[in-house]
Amino acid sequence: MAQLYLVPTPIGNLEDMTHRAVRLLNEADLILAEDTRTSKKLLQHYQISTPMQSYHMHNEHHTTQGLVKRIASGEVMALITDAGTPGISDPGFFLARACIQVGITVTCLPGATAFVPALVQSGLPNDRFVFEGFLPPKKGRQTRLAQIAQETRSTILYESPYKLVKTLNQLIEVCGADRPCAVARELTKLFEETQRGTLQEVADHYTDHPPKGELVIVLGGAIQETRKNHNHE
Repeated sequence: MAQLYLVPTPIGNLEDMTHRAVRLLNEADLILAEDTRTSKKLLQHYQISTPMQSYHMHNEHHTTQGLVKRIASGEVMALITDAGTPGISDPGFFLARACIQVGITVTCLPGATAFVPALVQSGLPNDRFVFEGFLPPKKGRQTRLAQIAQETRSTILYESPYKLVKTLNQLIEVCGADRPCAVARELTKLFEETQRGTLQEVADHYTDHPPKGELVIVLGGAIQETRKNHNHE
Protein backbone atom coordinates (compact mmCIF):
# COMPACT_ATOMS: atom_id res chain seq x y z
CA MET A 1 0.00 0.00 0.00
CA ALA A 2 1.30 3.44 -0.93
CA GLN A 3 2.78 5.05 2.16
CA LEU A 4 5.53 7.31 3.44
CA TYR A 5 7.30 6.37 6.66
CA LEU A 6 9.40 8.90 8.57
CA VAL A 7 11.95 6.75 10.38
CA PRO A 8 14.14 8.09 13.20
CA THR A 9 17.75 6.90 13.23
CA PRO A 10 20.21 6.84 16.14
CA ILE A 11 21.79 10.16 17.14
CA GLY A 12 24.95 8.30 18.13
CA ASN A 13 24.53 4.86 19.64
CA LEU A 14 23.48 2.39 16.94
CA GLU A 15 21.67 0.30 19.55
CA ASP A 16 18.95 2.97 19.66
CA MET A 17 17.50 1.71 16.37
CA THR A 18 14.12 0.03 16.97
CA HIS A 19 13.09 -3.40 15.67
CA ARG A 20 10.17 -1.80 13.84
CA ALA A 21 12.43 0.74 12.15
CA VAL A 22 14.75 -2.00 10.89
CA ARG A 23 11.80 -4.05 9.60
CA LEU A 24 10.24 -1.12 7.74
CA LEU A 25 13.53 -0.10 6.16
CA ASN A 26 13.91 -3.68 4.94
CA GLU A 27 10.36 -3.75 3.56
CA ALA A 28 10.36 -0.34 1.86
CA ASP A 29 10.73 -0.04 -1.90
CA LEU A 30 13.08 2.92 -1.50
CA ILE A 31 14.91 4.68 1.33
CA LEU A 32 15.29 8.44 1.02
CA ALA A 33 18.44 9.49 2.87
CA GLU A 34 19.79 12.91 3.76
CA ASP A 35 23.33 11.69 3.08
CA THR A 36 23.61 8.24 1.49
CA ARG A 37 27.24 7.91 2.64
CA THR A 38 26.27 8.37 6.28
CA SER A 39 23.18 6.16 6.01
CA LYS A 40 25.11 3.41 4.23
CA LYS A 41 27.00 2.69 7.47
CA LEU A 42 23.74 2.29 9.38
CA LEU A 43 22.16 0.08 6.74
CA GLN A 44 25.25 -2.11 6.54
CA HIS A 45 25.25 -2.50 10.33
CA TYR A 46 21.68 -3.85 10.20
CA GLN A 47 22.19 -5.72 6.90
CA ILE A 48 19.55 -3.67 5.10
CA SER A 49 19.88 -3.84 1.31
CA THR A 50 16.96 -1.60 0.26
CA PRO A 51 17.92 0.88 -2.51
CA MET A 52 18.70 4.44 -1.39
CA GLN A 53 18.25 7.85 -2.97
CA SER A 54 19.47 11.24 -1.77
CA TYR A 55 16.85 13.58 -0.34
CA HIS A 56 18.14 16.71 1.39
CA MET A 57 17.55 20.43 1.81
CA HIS A 58 19.29 21.24 -1.48
CA ASN A 59 17.15 19.00 -3.70
CA GLU A 60 13.85 18.53 -1.85
CA HIS A 61 12.03 21.31 -3.69
CA HIS A 62 12.61 19.89 -7.15
CA THR A 63 12.43 16.16 -6.33
CA THR A 64 9.42 16.03 -4.02
CA GLN A 65 6.63 16.01 -6.60
CA GLY A 66 8.25 13.16 -8.53
CA LEU A 67 8.58 11.13 -5.33
CA VAL A 68 4.96 11.85 -4.39
CA LYS A 69 3.80 10.52 -7.77
CA ARG A 70 5.79 7.34 -7.27
CA ILE A 71 4.35 6.81 -3.78
CA ALA A 72 0.84 7.51 -5.07
CA SER A 73 1.34 4.84 -7.74
CA GLY A 74 1.92 2.23 -5.03
CA GLU A 75 5.50 2.49 -3.78
CA VAL A 76 6.36 2.48 -0.08
CA MET A 77 9.14 4.90 0.85
CA ALA A 78 10.99 5.51 4.09
CA LEU A 79 12.69 8.83 4.82
CA ILE A 80 15.70 8.90 7.13
CA THR A 81 18.13 11.66 8.03
CA ASP A 82 21.73 11.53 9.23
CA ALA A 83 20.61 11.32 12.86
CA GLY A 84 17.37 11.71 14.77
CA THR A 85 13.79 12.21 13.62
CA PRO A 86 13.11 13.54 10.10
CA GLY A 87 11.57 17.00 10.15
CA ILE A 88 13.18 18.08 13.43
CA SER A 89 15.81 20.56 12.16
CA ASP A 90 16.20 18.15 9.21
CA PRO A 91 14.43 17.49 5.89
CA GLY A 92 11.04 15.84 6.19
CA PHE A 93 8.30 18.44 6.54
CA PHE A 94 8.19 19.36 2.85
CA LEU A 95 7.72 15.76 1.65
CA ALA A 96 5.29 14.86 4.44
CA ARG A 97 3.10 17.85 3.64
CA ALA A 98 3.10 17.11 -0.09
CA CYS A 99 2.04 13.50 0.55
CA ILE A 100 -0.73 14.52 2.96
CA GLN A 101 -2.10 17.02 0.45
CA VAL A 102 -2.80 14.21 -2.05
CA GLY A 103 -4.13 11.75 0.50
CA ILE A 104 -1.07 9.53 0.97
CA THR A 105 -0.73 7.96 4.41
CA VAL A 106 2.20 9.42 6.35
CA THR A 107 3.44 7.62 9.46
CA CYS A 108 6.24 8.78 11.76
CA LEU A 109 7.82 6.17 14.00
CA PRO A 110 8.78 7.11 17.57
CA GLY A 111 12.49 7.11 18.12
CA ALA A 112 15.70 8.97 18.69
CA THR A 113 15.82 12.75 18.85
CA ALA A 114 18.37 14.89 20.67
CA PHE A 115 16.23 17.49 22.40
CA VAL A 116 14.11 15.15 24.55
CA PRO A 117 16.94 13.50 26.54
CA ALA A 118 18.75 16.85 26.74
CA LEU A 119 15.67 18.46 28.30
CA VAL A 120 14.81 15.60 30.64
CA GLN A 121 18.32 15.29 32.08
CA SER A 122 18.93 19.05 32.25
CA GLY A 123 17.30 19.38 35.66
CA LEU A 124 15.25 22.32 34.35
CA PRO A 125 11.43 22.37 34.26
CA ASN A 126 10.17 20.16 31.45
CA ASP A 127 6.41 20.18 31.91
CA ARG A 128 6.20 23.01 29.35
CA PHE A 129 8.95 23.94 26.91
CA VAL A 130 9.74 25.64 23.60
CA PHE A 131 11.83 24.04 20.87
CA GLU A 132 13.65 26.67 18.79
CA GLY A 133 16.12 24.47 16.90
CA PHE A 134 18.96 26.45 15.32
CA LEU A 135 18.84 30.23 15.67
CA PRO A 136 18.96 32.30 12.46
CA PRO A 137 22.64 32.92 11.62
CA LYS A 138 22.15 36.61 10.84
CA LYS A 139 18.81 38.13 9.83
CA GLY A 140 16.30 37.93 12.63
CA ARG A 141 18.76 36.53 15.17
CA GLN A 142 18.60 39.46 17.59
CA THR A 143 14.81 39.53 17.42
CA ARG A 144 14.65 35.82 18.22
CA LEU A 145 17.09 36.21 21.11
CA ALA A 146 14.99 39.02 22.56
CA GLN A 147 11.89 36.82 22.36
CA ILE A 148 13.69 33.92 24.05
CA ALA A 149 14.78 36.24 26.88
CA GLN A 150 11.11 36.86 27.74
CA GLU A 151 10.02 33.21 27.42
CA THR A 152 8.86 31.75 30.75
CA ARG A 153 9.08 28.13 29.59
CA SER A 154 12.34 26.22 29.18
CA THR A 155 13.79 26.85 25.71
CA ILE A 156 15.72 24.29 23.68
CA LEU A 157 18.30 25.32 21.07
CA TYR A 158 20.58 23.36 18.77
CA GLU A 159 24.08 24.76 18.19
CA SER A 160 27.35 23.77 16.55
CA PRO A 161 30.52 23.48 18.66
CA TYR A 162 32.07 26.37 16.71
CA LYS A 163 29.30 28.82 17.68
CA LEU A 164 28.40 27.60 21.16
CA VAL A 165 30.37 30.14 23.21
CA LYS A 166 29.24 33.00 20.96
CA THR A 167 25.60 31.97 21.38
CA LEU A 168 25.95 31.58 25.15
CA ASN A 169 27.47 35.06 25.40
CA GLN A 170 24.63 36.49 23.31
CA LEU A 171 22.15 34.81 25.64
CA ILE A 172 23.96 36.40 28.60
CA GLU A 173 23.49 39.82 26.99
CA VAL A 174 19.71 39.42 26.70
CA CYS A 175 18.91 37.07 29.61
CA GLY A 176 21.52 37.99 32.19
CA ALA A 177 24.49 35.98 33.40
CA ASP A 178 22.54 34.20 36.15
CA ARG A 179 19.88 32.53 33.96
CA PRO A 180 20.12 28.73 34.54
CA CYS A 181 21.00 26.52 31.62
CA ALA A 182 22.38 23.13 30.65
CA VAL A 183 24.37 22.09 27.60
CA ALA A 184 24.21 18.44 26.54
CA ARG A 185 27.01 17.20 24.31
CA GLU A 186 27.50 13.99 22.33
CA LEU A 187 24.25 12.45 23.57
CA THR A 188 24.22 8.60 23.59
CA LYS A 189 27.89 8.51 22.59
CA LEU A 190 31.00 7.46 24.53
CA PHE A 191 31.91 10.97 25.72
CA GLU A 192 28.37 12.16 26.49
CA GLU A 193 28.20 14.94 29.07
CA THR A 194 25.81 17.56 30.40
CA GLN A 195 27.22 20.81 31.76
CA ARG A 196 24.80 22.57 34.11
CA GLY A 197 24.93 25.97 35.82
CA THR A 198 24.27 29.61 35.05
CA LEU A 199 24.81 30.95 31.56
CA GLN A 200 28.03 32.57 32.74
CA GLU A 201 29.34 29.39 34.37
CA VAL A 202 28.61 27.27 31.32
CA ALA A 203 30.04 29.89 28.94
CA ASP A 204 33.23 30.08 31.04
CA HIS A 205 33.55 26.28 31.03
CA TYR A 206 33.34 26.00 27.26
CA THR A 207 35.60 29.00 26.77
CA ASP A 208 38.28 27.07 28.65
CA HIS A 209 37.28 23.69 27.19
CA PRO A 210 36.29 24.14 23.52
CA PRO A 211 33.52 21.62 22.81
CA LYS A 212 33.31 18.94 20.16
CA GLY A 213 30.32 17.11 18.76
CA GLU A 214 26.62 17.87 18.57
CA LEU A 215 25.20 20.23 21.21
CA VAL A 216 21.82 21.00 22.74
CA ILE A 217 21.27 24.10 24.90
CA VAL A 218 18.44 24.02 27.43
CA LEU A 219 17.72 27.48 28.83
CA GLY A 220 15.68 28.08 31.95
CA GLY A 221 12.61 30.29 31.55
CA ALA A 222 12.33 33.90 32.63
CA ILE A 223 10.80 34.37 36.08
CA GLN A 224 7.51 36.20 35.82
CA GLU A 225 7.31 39.31 37.96
CA THR A 226 4.27 39.46 40.20
CA ARG A 227 2.62 42.69 41.21
CA LYS A 228 3.59 43.76 44.68
CA ASN A 229 0.32 45.56 45.22
CA HIS A 230 -2.87 43.60 44.56
CA ASN A 231 -5.20 46.07 46.24
CA HIS A 232 -8.06 47.41 44.18
CA GLU A 233 -8.80 51.09 44.40
